Amino acid sequence: MFRRWFANNLGVGQARKEQVYLEICSSLSLDDASYWIQVLFAAGIATLGLVLNSPAVIIGAMLISPLMGGILANGLALAAGDVILAMRSLLNLLLSCLVAISFAVLLVTLLPFKEITSEILARTRPNILDLVIALFSGAVGSVAICKEPKGVATSIPGVAIAVALMPPLCVVGYGIGVAISLNRVQGLQVASGGGLLFFTNLVAITFTAMLVFLALHIDNDQVRQRVREWRHTHPESVWVQTLLEKLPFYGKLGKIGSLPGRLLLIFITIGVIIFPLNRSLTQLGREIALQQQDNRNRSSARDVWEKNFATFPDGEPRSFISNISTSEQNDKLTIQLQVFTSQQYSPDEQDIYIQQLAARLGRLPELLTLKLVEIPTASNELLRPAPQEKPPEPVLTIAQLQSTFVQEVQSALRDLRLPPPAEMVNYELVNSPVAPLRIRVLYLSERDIDRDAQNLVADSVRSRLDYESAQVSMQRIASDLGTISFENGQSELSSDNTQLLDRAGQILQQQPSLNLEMIVNQEEDELAEIVPERAQAIVEYLESQWQISSDDRIDWQTGTESQRSAILKLTVKSRRKPPVATMPESP
Repeated sequence: MFRRWFANNLGVGQARKEQVYLEICSSLSLDDASYWIQVLFAAGIATLGLVLNSPAVIIGAMLISPLMGGILANGLALAAGDVILAMRSLLNLLLSCLVAISFAVLLVTLLPFKEITSEILARTRPNILDLVIALFSGAVGSVAICKEPKGVATSIPGVAIAVALMPPLCVVGYGIGVAISLNRVQGLQVASGGGLLFFTNLVAITFTAMLVFLALHIDNDQVRQRVREWRHTHPESVWVQTLLEKLPFYGKLGKIGSLPGRLLLIFITIGVIIFPLNRSLTQLGREIALQQQDNRNRSSARDVWEKNFATFPDGEPRSFISNISTSEQNDKLTIQLQVFTSQQYSPDEQDIYIQQLAARLGRLPELLTLKLVEIPTASNELLRPAPQEKPPEPVLTIAQLQSTFVQEVQSALRDLRLPPPAEMVNYELVNSPVAPLRIRVLYLSERDIDRDAQNLVADSVRSRLDYESAQVSMQRIASDLGTISFENGQSELSSDNTQLLDRAGQILQQQPSLNLEMIVNQEEDELAEIVPERAQAIVEYLESQWQISSDDRIDWQTGTESQRSAILKLTVKSRRKPPVATMPESP
């Protein structure tokens, strides 16, 4: 009674049931080229979207959703007890997953950088909420497939986006690619998380699709008869049936595949995956609670400081918070503040800050610890007076403090690597008492580093410095300077040539970590002696006008081109000198 009422309300008559069953069976053909093209393109789009951390690109891959048909066929096979359809759908899903994962692995191995983006991390820790979403989405998708395409068909894109079958598969491929080429442990963790999310979606959609098809009674006798007639004319179904009949246990599949047995099988599968999903949900809840508490602590620490300690009594600015971090262990909260200040804070002022912050947080002052890192920006009060009972401390100058700060930055960024072919040349630091630290990275390359790679480098710099508010920019120095032309048989430099050499000399003088390489050519009718004469003319000009030593900074070789020219190119020394010192900026 319920089945008839449910089917009538959805407008699913006998003819529509036959049509849906046959359409799902037909969609599983392994020789459908358009299907495999969709799988490859969806995998490629999803993988690159994950790498670029672009939700819009990932949604584009979701909308293609080529795997939805195979999963719905799984649900229909379980609802109808159709062994042949079950085998075909499992084979289709297995091959589709292998193709998608393999293509993702190939793309990842070709990438010059392999950063774990937030979009990837979001798909490595599924929880019970993902299971519930997939259950609802599978039900809506099954209803949308069965109903006549009038208005409900518009829900199919929403189902594809909500379930997101392809991105988790590509996360598996990404993890395998990272495990092969970079970090085995991290890669396998990413791959297992993405695999669990995909399997969760697969089981949930299969289960709800099975329930919808059972409720519609889509496998009645007339439909079964129509499907059997169709299978006799479908080569792939005939091949699967012939293969199954050769198996010794084929006759027992009817008992094993009874409706209670099929329901028990899928309930057991859901029960098994609930354990890791529930653990992830519990861990996620704890992390969210800790993050919220940390955010409250940071906000309170900043508000108390800016309200009562950031200015002098007359309202003039005294300090600027450049970085703030918190840590909690054994119920004791540690607040670390890094401030640019024109007058250092006394122990009494720090004690007052702790008491005010403790009152704001509702904690005991004894359970709070303040670590104050002060970077002087003016010479009003560089050091506190030392207690009389202790020997006097050495007086530090601003230059010494700045030198120490620069050395710490240099140590943190010593081994910073850029995406090939870019090579790091130098970096410059700019600080101000009223603005965050600014870092400009100078690099040598034939082309600009693309915007997404620059963002990844900037995040790496901020992470190395533990300085989230630092502003990082990048500036390219072109490796190819240009070509100097000579008259036939001559080595004299023209005015155009000296302009090019002046530009080269200026760069070499400003960047001691760069060398100059020259490839000097000659025409076939010129004497061989003209090559060293031309090289010597360039070297002498750079030495006399720009004081660039030819012993360790200029190298030349004879070219193979038949032309009267010298090609100039910049290269990075194998051992770089320290970076440019901090350039203070007035407020």
